[in-house]
Amino acid sequence: MTETTESGTEAPAARQAPEEVPRPKGIGPLGWLRWAWRQLTTMRTALILLFLVALGAVPGSILPQRGQAPEKVVAYLDEHKTLGPWLDKFSMFDVFAAPWFAAIYILLFVSLAGCVLPRALKHYQSMRARPPAAPRNLGRLPQSAKYETDASPEDVLAEARTVLRGRRFRVDVSGGAASAEKGYLGESGNLVFHLALLALLFALGLGNLLGYRGNVLLTEGKTFANSLSLYDQFQPGRAFHGGELAPFTITLDDFKARYETEGDQRGMGTDFNAQIRYRSNPDAEEKPYDLKINHPLKVGGAKVYLLGHGYAPVFTVRDAKGNVAFQDSVPFLEMEPRHLTSEGVVKVPDAEPDQLAFYAILWPTAAASEDGKQIVSAFPAPLRPVITVTAFKGDIGLDSGTPQSVYKLEGIGKTLQPVKGGQKLLEPGETFELPGGAGSITFDGLKEWTSLSVNHDPGRIPALIAAILAVLGVATSFMVRRRRVWVRASAGEGGRTVVEVGGLTLGNPTSEFDDIVAALRGPQDEDQPGPQDEGEPGPQDEPGPEPGESDTDAGQEPGSAPEPKE
Repeated sequence: MTETTESGTEAPAARQAPEEVPRPKGIGPLGWLRWAWRQLTTMRTALILLFLVALGAVPGSILPQRGQAPEKVVAYLDEHKTLGPWLDKFSMFDVFAAPWFAAIYILLFVSLAGCVLPRALKHYQSMRARPPAAPRNLGRLPQSAKYETDASPEDVLAEARTVLRGRRFRVDVSGGAASAEKGYLGESGNLVFHLALLALLFALGLGNLLGYRGNVLLTEGKTFANSLSLYDQFQPGRAFHGGELAPFTITLDDFKARYETEGDQRGMGTDFNAQIRYRSNPDAEEKPYDLKINHPLKVGGAKVYLLGHGYAPVFTVRDAKGNVAFQDSVPFLEMEPRHLTSEGVVKVPDAEPDQLAFYAILWPTAAASEDGKQIVSAFPAPLRPVITVTAFKGDIGLDSGTPQSVYKLEGIGKTLQPVKGGQKLLEPGETFELPGGAGSITFDGLKEWTSLSVNHDPGRIPALIAAILAVLGVATSFMVRRRRVWVRASAGEGGRTVVEVGGLTLGNPTSEFDDIVAALRGPQDEDQPGPQDEGEPGPQDEPGPEPGESDTDAGQEPGSAPEPKE
């Protein structure tokens, strides 16, 4: 298009301004979601989340947890009036059930899934694809060789296919070159490691969701039935229902412990053995079993572990009327773990007219302290058991409906009053008659108790398999490396075939390339120049022809310079 000027000449039309490009109005919610997903599914984010999971588990290992030791949590809150409530607000006493820990755990699972699954699909597609075509200049590769042979290019490529397939390469011949590749097993091992880590997280989550864990204290001669009401502590999974408990029973017949008797380790436990009988269901045959540490019992889909042990003195208590108001063993808790000095309480709510209670301390092997003013336990085994009892009478408080600990007396000095002169040392078989005819208590003997942990984890076996696969996968990824080899054959001067071989190995080069070149050359080309790197001159001296053979017979024209060789 032109326009006419005042002088009558035509001038080119003025350039029109380009149309204005509309400015982006923002990426929108969908764009932000795509960006967030890309950030979440990166390996960098997965590593950060994995570090956060490990960091979040630290307070669960340092601070007491309600699911394992609720009494220790109460004691911690009592001792730390300021810090304790703040830690409790952030679920530091219930870390593995805290919302923030669950959020990190779920984000890690989603991140790994979004990162590994597409990567596994691409890896499968690359394994099915043809090996990459040969580069234009094979001499620039980290490993390269070049030689001449009398064989035709077709025969060279056919031989290359045979040699490389014999070494388990995937081979493709096209365009006058053979392309070969192997070592995908290393990348497969890396993917197996990440997929196994994903399966491990899933198995752990499955166990926490459907499993349960409970602790129970069992005294010699008593039986435990797998029921919620008989557990001392019970921690169910979020999706667990009480009706899923297997109906097994365990009876503790005897508990035996062995201790070091000499040296600096005197008193240290060397062996613990609980002789039990169990039934997998009410109709099953009762079977014996020796329960030991790290040797759990498998019954009803659960594992029963041996945790600890202690003593349970047997008492007979008579009230003021001479009636037997209590006769049973009472578990005592250790006060001094080295020699098992223990304490416990005996509550007798059926005594008449006043309820009775006793606080007692047990020394398994009683001896005098160094200053001779106190009683101590010299050995954890019950060689000379002695108990000191302190008597109380009044209202124990069990009728009020307020839950009480079986290891602690409530209301001392209020509803419970100490009996005057009501304190005495007792050996097995001795009886203490309370002053004022309030009753009596007899120390009948000593039994032992053991604490059992019943653990049902449906994700245990999958987690074990995933852990094994993860170890095998990471080992394979370190041992196997990706390797590529290309062989190009073309017609050269004098009717001979020029063969170029190039190799590329992930990491440091290996000697496998030299073996491949030697196999390709074969014995008929032993006198030909060996492999050499492109651009590096070889020695100028070359072995002469065999006796009786001329330069022409050896494939060289008279007077021609010898080919360089490596």
